Amino acid sequence: MNPREPATPNGVDLTNCDREPIHQLGAIQPFGFLIAFTADWTVARVSANLRQFLGIEAEEAIGLHASQLLIDDAVHLFRNRMMLLRGPDAVERMFALSLALNDPARLFDCAIHFSGGVLVMEAEPHIANRSMDPGNLIRGFLSRLDATATMARFYEESARQIRALTGFDRVMVYRFGRDGAGEVVAETVRPGLGSFMGLNYPASDIPVQARALYVRTPFRVIANIEAAPVAILPQRNEKGDPIDLSLSVMRSVSPIHIEYLHNMGVGASLSVSILVGGHLWGLFACHHYGPNLPSFEQRTLAELSGQMFALKLESREHRDHADYDVRARSAGDRLLAGLAGDIALLSDIGWVAETLSEVVPCDGVAIYLDGRTALNGDTPPADAIPLIVRRLNAMEGSIVCASDQLGALVPGADAYADAASGMLAIPISRKPRDYVMLFRRQRIRSVAWAGDPHKPAHYGPNGMRLTPRASFDAWVQEVRGHSLPFTDAEVRVAETLRASLIQVVLRLSEDAQEVKRRATERQTLLVAELNHRVRNILALIRGVARQSNEGLGNPAEFLALFEGRVQALARAHDQITRDNWAPALLRPLIETEADAYVGGKAARLDLVGPGVLLQPNAFSTLALVMHEMMTNSAKYGALSDSGRLSVKWTVDELGDLLIEWHEQGGPAVQAPTREGFGTTIISKSIPHDLGGDAEVRYKLSGLEAHFRIPARHVSLADPAEIVEQPAASAHPSFLARSGMLAGPVLLVEDSLIIAMDGEDMIRDMGASRIAIASTVAQAMALLDSETPTLAILDVNLGEETSLPVAERLADLGVPFLFATGYGEQLDLPGRFAAVPIAQKPYNVRDLSALVAGLAVPD
Repeated sequence: MNPREPATPNGVDLTNCDREPIHQLGAIQPFGFLIAFTADWTVARVSANLRQFLGIEAEEAIGLHASQLLIDDAVHLFRNRMMLLRGPDAVERMFALSLALNDPARLFDCAIHFSGGVLVMEAEPHIANRSMDPGNLIRGFLSRLDATATMARFYEESARQIRALTGFDRVMVYRFGRDGAGEVVAETVRPGLGSFMGLNYPASDIPVQARALYVRTPFRVIANIEAAPVAILPQRNEKGDPIDLSLSVMRSVSPIHIEYLHNMGVGASLSVSILVGGHLWGLFACHHYGPNLPSFEQRTLAELSGQMFALKLESREHRDHADYDVRARSAGDRLLAGLAGDIALLSDIGWVAETLSEVVPCDGVAIYLDGRTALNGDTPPADAIPLIVRRLNAMEGSIVCASDQLGALVPGADAYADAASGMLAIPISRKPRDYVMLFRRQRIRSVAWAGDPHKPAHYGPNGMRLTPRASFDAWVQEVRGHSLPFTDAEVRVAETLRASLIQVVLRLSEDAQEVKRRATERQTLLVAELNHRVRNILALIRGVARQSNEGLGNPAEFLALFEGRVQALARAHDQITRDNWAPALLRPLIETEADAYVGGKAARLDLVGPGVLLQPNAFSTLALVMHEMMTNSAKYGALSDSGRLSVKWTVDELGDLLIEWHEQGGPAVQAPTREGFGTTIISKSIPHDLGGDAEVRYKLSGLEAHFRIPARHVSLADPAEIVEQPAASAHPSFLARSGMLAGPVLLVEDSLIIAMDGEDMIRDMGASRIAIASTVAQAMALLDSETPTLAILDVNLGEETSLPVAERLADLGVPFLFATGYGEQLDLPGRFAAVPIAQKPYNVRDLSALVAGLAVPD
């Protein structure tokens, strides 16, 4: 339906949809029941299906006290939760409650809200879902959104997450435009269904009152469009008013909307509002091609996910706006600073156009000043500018005017639409009016509508109303005479420029000169700070070079020694700057030095100690010490022969870090005859730089050392911050040649978040087809339909294990590996004792290495 369509006979027009009282239909959907209580807890209204849930006829319940229908604990809880209902749109939800006097064991999910003078209670049977962890779901949802690099991926990932949560066949991110029309900007859909991605919908597809309800109620579910609505009794109160179900979670559905869904072939739907800044930005529109009712808890999580998405979206938009504002302000400052120094620069149209284009992208600029016109780039003809100015003068004074259709503002503008179809005009004086005008070229584009938005209206089966369009095939419309619209941010920046330009034109250039002076001071300060840091770095490198050359006559030996020490500093710097100069873990420091300078001998290292974080200055100092110790051990000590190296560390009661270095099994140790730079670093760096202790003992059986780093440089790491070093991954070409990823890869995992992460990892390894199952039954069904080339099985699946699937795979000759979080406690049957195991949390490198162990290349 579209407001541009012609009116039909007998008073039927396209505004009928907008006038339908969809919040007062007097019925609910049949998957639950409703009771409305007066202030004294007397039953005022009930849904006609009450007997199905509470064992009493609806007519008999009217007039009873709540305690005669519901158990006392439930009524007590409702009384308490009523105190939390603040504001006209407040709704309280409760889960897994015992309600019915005749069946206390039956559990319900409930929602309460005020409607007029009554308290409305809605309840539906509770659906238990043990595998759903709300905290992890929301955390995973947020982390996946944060990991997206573009807005397109941000929309797509959010739709994917909502579909995984709710189980709908299709989930779309539906964004409203300024005119109320909608566009599908992201979609995830069950295989075999057509795509709605990129389709546009007229504003009339979602009537005005429906949008108002989307703002008031965060989600709307239609469980089954074929289900008969359940009436609320009595239909009207003593004043003759139907009950207002605006906040109802199971409000029945408009016949027009049911017909609309029928036309689309949709059997169930869920809409989750996306509110940004209190306004309806769009919806998560979920469609299912059959009945579908996610649990109340799932719908609540979908609502919370929608709110989290909106917050992230608003944050991203604010960040983008802030970035744009910074760039625009910088260009605007250059413009204003230049004009403040010389107002005559306004006559240099090329300079003005170049600078303004950095603030607001445009194809041409015109300046109308004191009756004279200057043009640059693609603009209307010079003789058309005075007419445009007169039209601007007729508008409200001293405001920025922005339009992407100049022909709608200025008669005859269609004649030069190719060069200038959009205009942003900035007044730069009060009287007489002068303007800077930015123009954009015509942007011919094709809009794909979901059906012809101009399709003639006709009567439908619902009386004096219009039939929703029955075709949702893409209908393409070519749009001419429009430019790329000017954004709100661009108009806002133009408003800022307008105020500043007026001041410049009025010769208020002193402030601009002050801004320029302060900018110069800031630049001078930054240059001085940069110069200071560069000098410190150069001094450090020079000191390392001089000390490394002490006593060495061989240039090659000096170069190797010098490069090793500089690389140790560089590696340490990389580790502490990876997280913006934050404290870094001790263990990776030692492992990095071992990997870089010991190579294959690293297997003879024993590293034992808690997760410890070092402040950046201490980290750099210890990196040099560990480098010297590891290099000496590899050259002269235990690691130069067949010995072993043990490094153990503890944190004492004062918070000091104690490191014990012990070598054994190597050559006999002798104390150095002279103290070189390396020995100095080992013995004096920690005492001098950190105020700690360093002691080296040259025992014949092996070198020993003790280091103490004061507590101010040390902190214990959160276990979540400790990440194991990844195993070496197999080269993708090797896995491709092996054929392990050629067919579908079966992933059996009962945790939604882990399953989605596993799916991403398997895809990164090179697989294109991944089948996911959360239960043994689902996995067996997938094996019945197609044999995979590889399988990854989570051993424990809630109340069952994946061992039956492993038996089936072994019989089919399909290679597979297990995944588990039980570590060494896992006890597998003898037949599977040799099957590789991926310890959770695993990563793509772990999986690649394990799969490579299964594969046999051609």
